[in-house]
Amino acid sequence: MAQQLLNTLYVQTEGSFIRLDHETVIVEQEQKKILQVPLHHLGGIVAIGRVTTSSPLLARCAAESRSVVHLDASGRFLYRIEGKRSGNVLLRVAQQQARQQPERVLPLVQAMIAGKLYNSRQMLLRCARDAEDEAKRSPLRECAEEIRKDLKRLQAVTELNELRGVEGNNAKRYFAQFANRIKQPGDTFVYNGRTRRPPRDPVNALLSFLYTLLLHDCIGALEGVGLDPQIGYLHTLRPGRPALALDLMEEMRPILADRLALTLINRGQLQASDFEEMPGGAVFLNKSGRQTVILAYQKRKQDVVTHAVLSEKMPLGLVIHLQARLLARAIRKDHLEYQPFLYK
Repeated sequence: MAQQLLNTLYVQTEGSFIRLDHETVIVEQEQKKILQVPLHHLGGIVAIGRVTTSSPLLARCAAESRSVVHLDASGRFLYRIEGKRSGNVLLRVAQQQARQQPERVLPLVQAMIAGKLYNSRQMLLRCARDAEDEAKRSPLRECAEEIRKDLKRLQAVTELNELRGVEGNNAKRYFAQFANRIKQPGDTFVYNGRTRRPPRDPVNALLSFLYTLLLHDCIGALEGVGLDPQIGYLHTLRPGRPALALDLMEEMRPILADRLALTLINRGQLQASDFEEMPGGAVFLNKSGRQTVILAYQKRKQDVVTHAVLSEKMPLGLVIHLQARLLARAIRKDHLEYQPFLYK
């Protein structure tokens, strides 16, 4: 598959070659053209699997600050090409300085966790309303109530590590109820807990792939406002870890990735044939599965929501960029606090 969705070109056809022809991006397979897109229409390129990108195209994208991301066939991140650092250097200085000032970091992290807990609770309550029987409905509501209690006491938590503990405990609660949100019969989508590196079942494979797509969007949004995706506050710093992008995506996970995963499963849009088990027990989406998920993810980002801060309607995908801008303003002290996106 090679397809332009919004302003991003996704290419996952095995053996594809992406090259630049004057002002046009050409996708070829076995020397046959399968797609062409004007370069100025693209904000980024995502290549998945055994796909090659020409050096002139990489250089042009880097020079014009278009991102080029390469994922392996299972959806795991390999590399990202970017151009010269853009944005206000004073903003990045403030971003770094904030890490040394607990009184500034604490309200940022509280807001990020509050957004994640609120949106997680909303998704649990929605699933409880749609549950088939009381055996599933009751634990979903109980989990939502436990999250509400922790959400209410967040402002009283004044230690960063304690805040991380609150976030971690509620993530465990939330994922413990994931099986009660799955309606698809059979044993393909049996969920027995969150597994990552590598995912061990189709549900975890789907979640991991969606989180990779969401993380890519969060990195792009932060770079677009001049922030360094590596310097975060909720997530600890590690070499090569986009900590701030991981911070930003927390409030978006439940409404963009988790809800979409459940929709794809419960509506039967994904089947066992869309997954592949590797030696050692790792499970990943195959080509047809990735195509289904990418199309659904881009469609989900076009869903219109109301943003409480602006009191305006906008596509869900644009919310990520607006939240990055609000975060930049909070770090610059243009506003007293960061306002997370709360899904109604």
